[in-house]
Amino acid sequence: MTYAEASNYLLGTINETASRRNPHRLERMQTFLRHLGNPHLAYPTLHVGGTSGKGSTATMLAVALSAAGKRTGLHTKPHLSSMTERARVDGVAISKDDFAAVFEEMQPAIERTTHEHERPSYYETLLALAFLYFARSEVDAAVIEVGIGGELDGTNLIAPEVSIITNVGLDHTDILGETIELIARDKAGIAKLGVPLVSDSVGSARATIEAACARAGAPFFSVPDLTTIEQLPSEPYGQSFAVTTPETIYEVSLPVLGHFQQRNAATAIVALERLRPDLRPAPSDVVRGFAQLVVPGRMEFFPGFPSIVFDVAHNPDKATSLATALSQTFGDHRFVFVVAVSQSKDAANVLRPLFALPAAFIFTSFETPGRAAERPQRLVNIAELNGISARAIADPIEALAVARRQAESSAIIVVTGSTFLAGQLRDWWLENGVERSRS
Repeated sequence: MTYAEASNYLLGTINETASRRNPHRLERMQTFLRHLGNPHLAYPTLHVGGTSGKGSTATMLAVALSAAGKRTGLHTKPHLSSMTERARVDGVAISKDDFAAVFEEMQPAIERTTHEHERPSYYETLLALAFLYFARSEVDAAVIEVGIGGELDGTNLIAPEVSIITNVGLDHTDILGETIELIARDKAGIAKLGVPLVSDSVGSARATIEAACARAGAPFFSVPDLTTIEQLPSEPYGQSFAVTTPETIYEVSLPVLGHFQQRNAATAIVALERLRPDLRPAPSDVVRGFAQLVVPGRMEFFPGFPSIVFDVAHNPDKATSLATALSQTFGDHRFVFVVAVSQSKDAANVLRPLFALPAAFIFTSFETPGRAAERPQRLVNIAELNGISARAIADPIEALAVARRQAESSAIIVVTGSTFLAGQLRDWWLENGVERSRS
C-alpha cells in the first residue's frame, strides 16, 4: 500500500459528524484498539484537553520529555499540511512510507471493527495509527491531545500519568453544550481515579472541573494557584519569563510569540512536576526543551516587508488570544487580515475580537474534503454590520497576493481563521522561496 492509497481511504471516512446522538462511538474505538492489541496501553501517556492552547501545551510537554532523553511520541490535531503530522516521535513526523506500512498493518482490525460496529472514522483511524506507530517505535512516553471535548473522545481510552485541561471556552457547542459549565463538564470527563489533573481554567469552568475531579477521585491542581509568571528581558521574535512553582523557579526562553504561550508553559510545567520520578524531566531539561519549541501556525512570524503571521484562530477564545497577542507584540502597527472560517464555526464571534484592531480585512475561502467554508461575502456582511469595511476574494492565494500589495511595508499580514486556510497559505508561502529567518 502507498501513502496516496492510505490517504485516499482516510479522506473517504471524513464525513462522520461527532454527536451526542452517537454515544457508542467510544465503544467502537475500544473495539478497534483491542483488535490492534491495545497499543495505547504500551507506554506511559500524558493527556491534554482544553478549548485553546492544548496543541501548544502538548508540544511543550513533548519537547521537555525529549530534552530529558525520553523517546517521546506526540499526537496533535488538526494537522496543517499532512496527516503524517499527527504521529511524531521526538518532533519528527512519521514518514509517508511508514504511514502506509502502519496503515496496511491496521487493515484486519479495521475490517473486524467494521463488522462488529461501523467503520472507524477518519479521526479514530488516524488516532489509532498514532498509537500503533508509537508502540512500534518503542517510545518511553507519548503526549496525546484530545480531539473534541473529553468524555467521549477516542483519546479517553488511554491510562495517563497526568491529565491536563488548559482552559474552557465556547467551541463545538453543537456537540459539547452551549454553556461554559456544560463544556467544562464534558472536558472534565478525562478525569480518572488517582490521576492528577492540572488545569489553567478559572471561574465557573474551574469550579465545574474541580467538582468533576472530586467525583472521579482525581487530585486537582490549579495552575493559577501554583504558579507566578515574571517577565524577563526578551530577544526579538521570542519571549523570556520566569515561572515560579512551589518547588523551584524556571527561567524560560520561548522562541515563539504570544503572551498566551506563557500560560501554556506554566500549565506544562505544573503537569511535568506531577509525573513520577522516572519520567519527570529535571528543571534544566524543561528549560532546554522549551528553548527549542516550534509550533507551526500558532503566532508563527515571518519578518519581511510586509511581515506575515500565520495563526489558527478558529474559535472565539483563540481569536481573543490572537488579538491580544498581536496588540502586545506589534504595538501600533496596522494589520491586514486574510481570513476564512468554517461553516461549523461561530463566525461573528470569531471575527469580533479582530475588529478591535487597526486593520483591513480580506475574506476568502478554502476547499478540503468533508469541510465547507463560510461564504466570503457573508463574512464581509458580518464586518459591515460591525462598521468594518472588507473585501471578499474567494481564491486564497489571490487574497494573500492582494493583501501583500495592499499592505504598507511596516504592516503585518495575518492569515488566520480556519486551520485549512492557514495550512494552505503557509505551504504556499514556504514553497515559493520566502525567507524563513525569524531573526
